[in-house]
Amino acid sequence: MTNRELYDMIVIGGGPAGYTAALYAARAGLSVAVIERLGAGGQMALTAEIDNYPGFPEGVDGFTLAENMKKQAERFGAETKSTEVLGLSLAADPKVIETAAGTLAARTVVIATGANPRELGLEEERSLVGRGVSYCAHCDGMFYRGKTVAVVGGGNSAAEDALLLSRVAKKVILIHRRDALRATRVYQKSLFEAENVEFCWNSRVTKILHGERVEGLLIADVHTGEERELALDGVFVSVGRVPATELLHGQIALDEAGYILAGEDTKTNVPGVYAIGDVRQKPLRQIVTAVADGAVAVAAAEEYLA
Repeated sequence: MTNRELYDMIVIGGGPAGYTAALYAARAGLSVAVIERLGAGGQMALTAEIDNYPGFPEGVDGFTLAENMKKQAERFGAETKSTEVLGLSLAADPKVIETAAGTLAARTVVIATGANPRELGLEEERSLVGRGVSYCAHCDGMFYRGKTVAVVGGGNSAAEDALLLSRVAKKVILIHRRDALRATRVYQKSLFEAENVEFCWNSRVTKILHGERVEGLLIADVHTGEERELALDGVFVSVGRVPATELLHGQIALDEAGYILAGEDTKTNVPGVYAIGDVRQKPLRQIVTAVADGAVAVAAAEEYLA
């Protein structure tokens, strides 16, 4: 194995967490490569405008922020490998990463593969992201100040999103397939007390009504099939997220939902392997928490390598 093939650190995933880890590792003098099968930024790159990331008083679009993070890491020597990971041997020494472009090895591995929003599976849902369809109330809620929005879901995330939106939107319509929320009681009490929150029980969304932007939803009663239209300005889909951990089953400890079990020190149960960003079990998934994870992981990896 040549020196070029063996890295001090390989980061799997080129989102904000991954490129922050690469930046900190490269600046610390470690040889580091980022494996990213698509483009830099992950889910962040699909966000049209980001207003809650510090340092950008006028906001910044996700694609630009992602490209800047990549360029900054590469400026200090981080490499980017545009390929797909096919297999991993995390318990090996060194650790082995099989990719579509060949085999790589590393003394440490940082998992930054992220988590994808669970979609409703509706026609044109993806094409309307940024034009009225959103999967992140924390990211996009402020764009709907004084407007009418819907939240689809019934768990804690949906309830939290609805409460957040109720503080900025004129009206929030919570659409749920059942006749009661699955969210914990503390969320339910606050929701039922909110004057601008309405509920559509036993309902599912069958179609997104739109022109250039979302104009409403067609919803159906799950028992009778009767349909009706709701006029609104945006819809927040909150029916769960799917962590990108398919290749990690049997390799590393995961929770019941498939997220990697790693604390604030980002250490997993496998020595020399760290989990950062949305892929790890954590209370808040935001860009700022992702980049913080990236910095922490490198500190932990330096300690391990020493």
